[in-house]
Amino acid sequence: MFRIIDRRFDSKNKSAVNRQRFFRRFKGQIRKAVSDAISGRSITDIDNGESISIPSKDLSEPQFGHAREGEWETIYSGNDQYAAGDEVPRPMGGGQGRGKGASNEGESEDDFVFQLSREEFLNIFFDDLALPNLVKTQLARLVENKSVRAGFTSEGVPANINVVRSLRGALGRRLALGGPYREEIRQLQEEIEELRKTLPEDDPQIKAHWERIERLRSKIDNIPWIDSFDLRYNNRVRIPVPSTSAVMFCVMDVSGSMDEEKKQIGKRFFMLLYLFLKRTYEHIELVFIRHHTVAQEVDENEFFHSRESGGTVVSSALELMRDIIKERYANGMWNIYGAQASDGDNWENDSPLCRQILAEDIMPFVQYFAYIEITTGEAQNLWREYIGVKESCKNFAMQRIEGIADIYPVFRELFKKKLA
Repeated sequence: MFRIIDRRFDSKNKSAVNRQRFFRRFKGQIRKAVSDAISGRSITDIDNGESISIPSKDLSEPQFGHAREGEWETIYSGNDQYAAGDEVPRPMGGGQGRGKGASNEGESEDDFVFQLSREEFLNIFFDDLALPNLVKTQLARLVENKSVRAGFTSEGVPANINVVRSLRGALGRRLALGGPYREEIRQLQEEIEELRKTLPEDDPQIKAHWERIERLRSKIDNIPWIDSFDLRYNNRVRIPVPSTSAVMFCVMDVSGSMDEEKKQIGKRFFMLLYLFLKRTYEHIELVFIRHHTVAQEVDENEFFHSRESGGTVVSSALELMRDIIKERYANGMWNIYGAQASDGDNWENDSPLCRQILAEDIMPFVQYFAYIEITTGEAQNLWREYIGVKESCKNFAMQRIEGIADIYPVFRELFKKKLA
């Protein structure tokens, strides 16, 4: 009989490895369940955990079991309800269901329900999103290193010893040192065969040859099987690696034409973008720009919560973005991205200037620029001007949002991973 005994310690995180294996195995079902859960919650509630259920029929796994052949002797625990010879009533429905009354046919199974933590939920939520055209760059102030294999060395710690290479070196040394002795032994044996043809076995010359062979074999046996000289250790060196570093410009219209509902939609879009960037990329800088007739760079709190309003001159925000790029990020070491939210309502003579600034002064320096127009009516003049930018620049994308329900689909469309 064979027994499989799991002796792993059951700590408070005892299922961490198994849980990750479970996620990998049922990634498709979990992602679909997360997608269904997202549709029922608001953007502001997006970074909480979720209770996910998966049908039991999708969770079947190989199991160890006993074969039905042979004779079995089984001992069941006693009970105070039945005695030998009692008849057990047939279950209602006549089936062999394992559920809790979920079907009148008796063939149902309860769904497997488990709780996703906040981290796990967000990992799956943002799993297939990425900043487009992200290029590996190296920043002087951000030094990252990784350890890579660099052959073998004769010095090191026991933990890094390479057994195969050490034994191979020992074998080569023994062959090299014992080679001349083996060659001499072979020659002596050939001479003995020749002498046996004319001399008796106890001839002194033949005995001398055998004594010489024994001394040579003793020398071969005395060669150390392994020596400290043979030991080889895995050598690792640290090399600098490029850093995926990016800056994201968040530009939002807070003019009077942007009523409170549109501002909330814009804020929620940027909150989703902010959460995505902070979670996904380590070296991300965010630049927040709010504008009405005048644009200004603000911090995160003021960007999302300020109630300032006014007229509409979109070019002021694009000019400020252009100036910041030239001042801080024009050294070619940054991946520059931009996202702009507006209702499209702009001073008529300003929209052509916006297209010119965007096409000539911004798009050549950015990896990707996304524009969302928050409106339920006809396309505004800014949208019409930006169509020309989209036709000439492949790294420019634009989408329309009519309500809160459109935020997440539009966000995924703008930042979904592109196939290489």
